Amino acid sequence: MKHFIRQTIPLLYSTLLLLSLTTFAEESNLATEIINDPAFDKCLLNKAKKSTTAITYQKLKKECLAQISQENKEQQDTPEFFDRFSSEKIVAFNPYVMTPHKMNYILPFSYTDNINREAYTDAGGKGYGDELMGMEAKFQISFKVPLITEKIFNEGDGISFGFTLQSWWQLYNQDLSRPFRETNYQPEIFYYTPLSWEPAGGKTNLVLGMEHQSNGRSQLLSRSWNRLYANFTFAKDNYAISFRPWWRIPEGDKKTTPDESANDNPDIVDYMGHFELIFAYKWDSIEFSFTGRENFKEHHGSMELGVTFPLTGRLNGYFQYTNGYGESLIDYNHSQQRIGIGIALTNIF
Repeated sequence: MKHFIRQTIPLLYSTLLLLSLTTFAEESNLATEIINDPAFDKCLLNKAKKSTTAITYQKLKKECLAQISQENKEQQDTPEFFDRFSSEKIVAFNPYVMTPHKMNYILPFSYTDNINREAYTDAGGKGYGDELMGMEAKFQISFKVPLITEKIFNEGDGISFGFTLQSWWQLYNQDLSRPFRETNYQPEIFYYTPLSWEPAGGKTNLVLGMEHQSNGRSQLLSRSWNRLYANFTFAKDNYAISFRPWWRIPEGDKKTTPDESANDNPDIVDYMGHFELIFAYKWDSIEFSFTGRENFKEHHGSMELGVTFPLTGRLNGYFQYTNGYGESLIDYNHSQQRIGIGIALTNIF
């Protein structure tokens, strides 16, 4: 018995020592990872600024390690769709990082079965509209800039400025010198906040914003409108649902004429509707998205289906199908189908 005890005690001691060293190593690695995180420096700076009394670096370090550890723990329970918001805050004020807003993609091959010739015939002469091609390139560039990231009303809320550019390029139309047929510009400012409501174990957030959308053209080719919107999103596991109603800021009913600019598109709500519904789902490494708009009174609407899929390394392919009214501002009252294939520069999740 004594012999057994003499052999067991050193073994137990060694095991406990190994466990303590492993735990210490894991904690040290975690601490090192947090300290190397840009958010750690930002935390130190913020706490130092807010402190009204003398405080040591060790105390600041301890507080920031605890704070970021807690944030990382909470992030592990966050659905994938909302993960990016936490990641964005880490690099929010890094001058070398551009934060994506909506999807960024390039579709070198995009074909429509019913290109809008009438709008260009009325404004630019019959020849221009007749020579437009159904095959063209389409791309979208979208980014945002944080304006306020400190707590306003709720923890994790803030205000950002966003900008989205969409362009339809007659890349294969040599006869017309390959012009950009239509380009839409969409600046917006919005307030975002997570919500405490967690139905079915999911997470929710709310965005309130104001946006302007224009194609930058003049007279008969000009299209623009201004909206106030709300965007409520529910996300759980690998899917998300978003409901985005809006209210158009009135501009009057007078139409633009060749001699006078007034309201570019007084009936745009009849075709674009009052809301859009978005559904996103991630299956393994493939992401699906659906966006639908509808005006139930006029029975006008549209849908967009997108699929991203891995190609090689971090490069993802992107397939897009649209059907209905308002794919672009110049086409707000023109119905068509479009199919495109290309590359996604950023993902939905």
